[in-house]
Amino acid sequence: MTTLARARRLWRSLAVRLFISYLTIVAAGVATMLVVVDLVAPEVFATHMGATMPGGMPAMVAHTQELDAALARAFQIAVAQALLVAAVAALVTATGASLFVAARVAAPIGRLATASRRLAAGHYAERMAPHGGIAELSALTASFNEMAAILETTERRRLELLGDVAHELRTPISAIEGYLEGLLDGVVDPAPETWARLHAEAGRLRRLVDDLQELSRAEAGRIPLHPRPIGPGEIVRVAADRLAGQFEERGLTFVIDVPAGLPPVHVDPDRAGQVLTNLLTNALRYTPAPGEITLAVRAEGAEGDAVRFAVTDSGVGIAPEHLPHVFERFYRVDKSRSRALGGSGIGLTIARALVAAMGGRIRVESAGLGRGATFVVTLPVAGAARAAPLIES
Repeated sequence: MTTLARARRLWRSLAVRLFISYLTIVAAGVATMLVVVDLVAPEVFATHMGATMPGGMPAMVAHTQELDAALARAFQIAVAQALLVAAVAALVTATGASLFVAARVAAPIGRLATASRRLAAGHYAERMAPHGGIAELSALTASFNEMAAILETTERRRLELLGDVAHELRTPISAIEGYLEGLLDGVVDPAPETWARLHAEAGRLRRLVDDLQELSRAEAGRIPLHPRPIGPGEIVRVAADRLAGQFEERGLTFVIDVPAGLPPVHVDPDRAGQVLTNLLTNALRYTPAPGEITLAVRAEGAEGDAVRFAVTDSGVGIAPEHLPHVFERFYRVDKSRSRALGGSGIGLTIARALVAAMGGRIRVESAGLGRGATFVVTLPVAGAARAAPLIES
C-alpha cells in the first residue's frame, strides 16, 4: 500500500473523522466567543462607564482614584456580560455543529439497525446502499450486504433442501404405496418379484435416511474419528476391493497408481476409505463404457507434509458454472441422470465434511463437458503439523 493510499485510508477512518469533527466544534465555539466578545464588550463597557461616572470626563479628571475603581468595575462587568453572551452563542453554535456531525455518523448506523431488524424478520433481500464517506461505515455496510447475501443464499438452499428431501422420500414411498395398493386390490400378483421390488424400494428409503443422518452428524462435527498413522496404499486397497466387481460389470478400466515409499497419513482409516469409496462410486456413475478411472497417490507439499489422492475419470465432465456447487447437498449437474443412476446427491457432501474433519482438503477439477473430472483429496502426513480444514471447489 502506497503512502498516498495510507493517507487516504487514514483520512477516511472514523477515528480521524470524529477527532476532526470535535476539533471543528471546539474551533467554532472559540471563534464565536471571540467574535461576540469583540462586538459586545466595547458597548457594554461604554454603557457601564456612563452609568458609573455620570459627571463625564471632567469628573474623571477631578477624581482619579474614583475613576480607576470605576474603570475596573465597569471592565469586569462588561467582560463578564460579554463572556456570558459569547458562551451562550458558542453553545448554540457547538450544539448545531454537534447535531450535524452526529447526524452524519448516526444516520447510516440507524439505517443499518433498521435493515438488520428487517433481515432478522426474514427479509433476506434487504441491502444497504453503499456509504462513500467514512471508511469504517463503508466497510460495515459492505459486510452487512455480504452477510445478507449469504443468508439469502442459505435460506434458498434450505428451501431447496427441503424440496429435494421431500422428492427423494416421495419416490420410494410412492412406489411402495403403489405396490401395496395393487396387492390389496388384487391387481398385482404377490409373487417373489413383487416382494423383491418392495424390499428394494424400502432399502432405497433406508439408505437415504442413513445418508441424511450421517450428513447431519458430519456437518455438525459429531462423527467420532479415530485417527492413526496408516499407509496410503492400505486405504486405496480397501476402497478398490469394495468396487472391483462393479468396474468389471461396467466394462471400465480401473488404474491404481500408488508409488512405494509414501509417508503414512494421520487419518481415520474407515472414514478415509469411505471418502475414496464415495469418489470412486461417483466416477462409476458418470463414466460410460468403455472408459477409464484412475486413482493416483502422490506426496504433496514443499516438505512432503501431505499426501494427495486423485480420482480421475474419462466421463461426462462438469461445466465450469457447476464446479463451485458440486459439494452442495442434493446438487446434481444432471438431475434426471443422477436419479436414474440411484445417487442420493449427498455422497460428495459427506465426503467433504469427513475430509475437513480429518484436517484435509478436497477439490474438484474438470476441463468441461465430455472431458472427465478429477476429485483431489489431500490428507495430512502423520507427525506433520495439522493444517486448518479447508474446502476448495
